[in-house]
Amino acid sequence: MTEGKARPTSIRIFLADGVPDGLRVVEKSNWTGRAVVASRSQLVGAIAREELAQPGVYVLTGATDDGAPKIYVGEADVLRDRLKQHVAGKDFWTRFVAFTSTNEGLNKAHVRYLESRLIGLAQAANQWSLDNGTVPSPPPLSEADRADAEWFLEEMLVIFPLLGVDAFESAAAQATSSGGAGEDVTTLYLNERGAKGSGREVGDGFVVNKGSQARKRELASMHQYMRDLREQLLERDVLREDGDHYVFAQDFRFGSPSTAAGVLVGGAANGRTSWKDGAGRTLKALQEARAETLVGEFDK
Repeated sequence: MTEGKARPTSIRIFLADGVPDGLRVVEKSNWTGRAVVASRSQLVGAIAREELAQPGVYVLTGATDDGAPKIYVGEADVLRDRLKQHVAGKDFWTRFVAFTSTNEGLNKAHVRYLESRLIGLAQAANQWSLDNGTVPSPPPLSEADRADAEWFLEEMLVIFPLLGVDAFESAAAQATSSGGAGEDVTTLYLNERGAKGSGREVGDGFVVNKGSQARKRELASMHQYMRDLREQLLERDVLREDGDHYVFAQDFRFGSPSTAAGVLVGGAANGRTSWKDGAGRTLKALQEARAETLVGEFDK
């Protein structure tokens, strides 16, 4: 999401099939955009919807062979036609999210611009594996059309995380924007088994800061998924070799503090006890103290 003060908003998710994991239609208050979300197996039913007969921008989500989240961003004059092509053309995806306009406000230039911006954001964030090879150049737009497209993009970026797609926000941006009311913004540190790093809790995981040092040598007991994750981070230049260590070349968001700690130390780790604040208090102790504070507030 772009920088700025977050504001309260209302988002409506319509379950078109009447079940949580069925086709969903997402709308936001005071916005002309609409998202259609469906799995690959639901594509036949989804393409019958009138939204997918319009121009729009879409993302395909799935996983790499090693299990890392993967995304592809595209645009189309007729969304249903392009999505049907991807059934045979791309194997990795299991779900799509397609955005269009309820008032025919998106044209070919707008959706090409949105595609370019989304690919650029995903590439810069480097949180998911990106199936697009290059970032296409944005089409020339008038100042007014570019402003409209940027507004549409900003609203999309509010909706994507609600659908489990956090590929477009950098870990650094999330760490900066996560300090809402009642949230802890404490910097935490890890210094054990030759690894040394810093990070912080965010709303959906744990961010390890740029410059943190992970131990290169891995323990024999290290889980295979952790080995695969470290290899993926090396391939994507999130981690870089530096003597006996791997150094984080950027902030990176992990799903949990334990996964973050495990990548740093090269083995299984309990993130709730490995991460500590500047006074030596563990993340576990900090979380328990916050919980006690909340209980005390409710008891008043």
